[in-house]
Amino acid sequence: MVFDQVNGLPVHILVLHAAVIFVPLLALGSIVYALVKPWRSKIGWAVALLAIVAPISATVSKLSGTELYNRLLSQGMSGPGKVILDDHMNYGTITMWLSIALGVVTLVLVFLTARSGASLPKVADIAFAVVIVVLAALTGYYIFETGDSGATAVWGTY
Repeated sequence: MVFDQVNGLPVHILVLHAAVIFVPLLALGSIVYALVKPWRSKIGWAVALLAIVAPISATVSKLSGTELYNRLLSQGMSGPGKVILDDHMNYGTITMWLSIALGVVTLVLVFLTARSGASLPKVADIAFAVVIVVLAALTGYYIFETGDSGATAVWGTY
C-alpha cells in the first residue's frame, strides 16, 4: 500500500512530524487571524496555506498510522502495547477530523475577509472567533494526546 513503507521505513514515521508542526501552527495562526483584525491582510496567505497543509498532513499521518497498525496486528501484536496503540489511533482520528474542521472554518473566514477592507458583521466575526478558538483548543489538546500516546507506544515501558 502507498501509505505503508518507503525503503523499509514505515511512512507514518516519516510523515507524522509534518502534522506535529503544521497542526499547532494552524491552531495558532487561525486564532491570531480571527482575533487580531489588523494582521489579517499580512498573515492571511500563510493561514490559508496552513488551513490546507495541516489537515492533509494529519490525514496522511492517520492513514499511514492505520497501515502500520494493521501490519503490526498481522505480526501478532497484542497486550498492553495494543491497548496503547488503540488509544493512539483514536486520538489520531479525532485530531484528523478536528484539523479538517479547523482548516475549513479558517478557509471560510479568510475567503470572506480577504478582500481589502472587507469586514464581517460583528456577530459573524464573534461567532467565527468563538468557533475557531474552540476548535483550535481542541485540536491542540488532541495533537498533544496523540503524540504523547504515540511516544508512549514507542518508548514507554509496558
